[in-house]
Order: sequence, then structure tokens, then C-alpha cells
Amino acid sequence: MTIEHTPVRFDTKIAVLLREDLESWQRLNVTAFLVSGLGSQLPEVIGEPYADADGTLYLPMFRQPVLVFEGTKETLTAAHGRALSRSLPRSVFTSDLFATGNDRDNRATVRAVPKDQLDLVGLAVYGPRNAVDKALKGARMHP
Repeated sequence: MTIEHTPVRFDTKIAVLLREDLESWQRLNVTAFLVSGLGSQLPEVIGEPYADADGTLYLPMFRQPVLVFEGTKETLTAAHGRALSRSLPRSVFTSDLFATGNDRDNRATVRAVPKDQLDLVGLAVYGPRNAVDKALKGARMHP
């Protein structure tokens, strides 16, 4: 098996934007939920399955890095609006989802609130690099 050492440059970007006031466990939980939405609906973001030297198989993962950003509530609201206006594939996590415990209740909780009133704590977007960069304008890389 040979491994090429040519750098890979992607013309797309996967990005997660988290509200800056989340606890550490919330940041991890929200990120995991958000990216699962992208991976389930956009097969082009998923690479090939993994295998170790013994032939043990592992699930495929994203084919490119996931960049994680943080910002204020206002930054998140603005990014959500820009992602919508650019028709970028996206997933959302609202503060209300911390009080639910299953997918059915999660979906009902989001459905109960108009898009401009969602109390967003996380947003994941995928698309052309330039469009994602514009959608996340004002966000900073997660420390």
C-alpha cells in the first residue's frame, strides 16, 4: 500500500459554529449532533471505510476536516440567516434541545419555533469554501 504525500485541497468546507457561552460538554454534544446531520444527508462528504493493518474494518468518516468556530448569539443568528439565503446545507441545534432526550422530541421542539426565533447554540454548514466563509463572517476559530 502506498500513500501519496500530495496535499489535498478541498473546494468545499464543513464548518460548525458554536455559541461562545456553552459549557465544554455542551460544545462536544452539539458538535456531534450537528455533523451527524451533514453526514447522513450529503454522501459526498463521507470518505471510504477504514481498515487497520490486521484487516479490522471501521466506519467511514468525513473526507475532509471539520472546522469548528465560535461566536456570540448574534453572530450565530446572522450566520444562520446567511446560510439560509445561500441555500447551504445546514443543521441546527437550539438551546431547547438540551431538555429533550430523543429524536422525536428534538424535531418537535425545533418545529414549534419560527426560524427567526430559534435560540441557536450551534449551526453546521457545508458548501463551497467561499460561501461557507461568507456565511460564518464574524465567527472566530474555536480555541
